[in-house]
Amino acid sequence: MQPRSLVVGFDADDTLWHNESIFEKVHERYRALLAHYHDAATVDRTLFATEMRNLELYGYGVKGFTLSAIETAIALTAGRIRAEEIQQLIDLGREMLAHPVDLLEGVSDVLAEVSREHRVLLITKGDLRDQERKLTKSGLLAHFQHVEIVSEKDEGSYANILRRHGIDPARFLMVGNSIKSDILPVLALGGCGAHVPYHLTWAAERVEAVPDAPGRFFQLGSIRELGALIEKIA
Repeated sequence: MQPRSLVVGFDADDTLWHNESIFEKVHERYRALLAHYHDAATVDRTLFATEMRNLELYGYGVKGFTLSAIETAIALTAGRIRAEEIQQLIDLGREMLAHPVDLLEGVSDVLAEVSREHRVLLITKGDLRDQERKLTKSGLLAHFQHVEIVSEKDEGSYANILRRHGIDPARFLMVGNSIKSDILPVLALGGCGAHVPYHLTWAAERVEAVPDAPGRFFQLGSIRELGALIEKIA
């Protein structure tokens, strides 16, 4: 790779700004709401199963989560949940959608540095309107030449993005917190991946082992290490 021919893709949630920590706080309030019906483990297990079952219909994001949370609450209470409790769940969803965008430490500086020398893309999945809102409020939009908000981040979706923008996979580096969604599909296409772990990982995004791809898979302690990595790759 030549330095100025490298294309860098960034994930958004939990790579550029906090996201899973917001969901975790809502989970705590959800468990408390249903505590007089079921224990926390049962609530968590049932909610996750409902989310996975509904994923194909609702996709990722707050709206799908809220619908699954309401469905789970009705099931776990055998329909006894009160209307005001359902309203509380709706209000939780509204709060999440209105939550301020809280950037991770170092993100603004790193994006400014990388975008001066390289072509930069944002590639994220989730609800279109919510992701657009967060990107606008983040103040980071100007750093990206292209923005891709997709329903799923798998090998096919990355292949389509790279083909549409004329990007050689061998000259592409994806940066993200999820090995499953940000790294493995790109490695499968012949690209590179830089994993920047977040302190929380949604169960659906967890993998059992790190990829075995010497020279193409990189584990970073923080996003501030990205500049040095790009120089090394280039």
